[in-house]
Amino acid sequence: SFHFFVEQVIAGLDRAATTMKRGEQAILTIAPDYGFGNTEVKRDLAIVPPFATLLYEVEILDFIKEKAPWEMTTDERIAAAGVKKEEGNMLFNNGKYQRAGKKYDKAGDYVGEDAPFRDDDQKLVKSLRVACWLNGAACSLKLNDFQGAIKLCSKVLDVEFYNVKALYRRAQAYMETADLHLAEIDIREALETDPKNREVKLIQKNLKQLQAESNKRDAKLYTNMFARTPKDFSVATK
Repeated sequence: SFHFFVEQVIAGLDRAATTMKRGEQAILTIAPDYGFGNTEVKRDLAIVPPFATLLYEVEILDFIKEKAPWEMTTDERIAAAGVKKEEGNMLFNNGKYQRAGKKYDKAGDYVGEDAPFRDDDQKLVKSLRVACWLNGAACSLKLNDFQGAIKLCSKVLDVEFYNVKALYRRAQAYMETADLHLAEIDIREALETDPKNREVKLIQKNLKQLQAESNKRDAKLYTNMFARTPKDFSVATK
């Protein structure tokens, strides 16, 4: 048996731990998808090869159940949101985008608009919300959930109309969903706010290429629709 904290270990152990009771013992067989995946990982007692199926003997010595947001004071909510956001950042940096996104969602729940935050806390609460929405949008882009990214960026832009990161990430999502006109609007507004932003300029170049390709396809489509051979014309006029 050993000590570990949920979300600081592989996904298989996380999932198993949430189903176990205090004092329970179990032998867990964890497939690579819920373990270390296709990468080699060095541990103190062993080197785990790629695509390894793992065997763990686990005992739950104790656990602390988190409070629900409505059970917390406003100070506790703010502190919990900060912790969840940092956990999300760690997961994101390790390529665990789906789990990171859930952390950002949870952090956002702690600082939702349902709680009566003090005026002195409003600036911090707003910054936490915006950070969680932006980071969640980054996760959505990594997971090809473009509508999810658009929704989260739009929430940011509802409260910070010229947030360059939100405009940039929403433009990326619009480009992936072929909403090129909307992407162009977001890119234009981002560059009005930050004219030298290299990332925005890069996707602007990509957008222009997509627009050129789209125009070529449209031109070819219209040509095929209205083109008539002499034979077609003679048949049509008889």
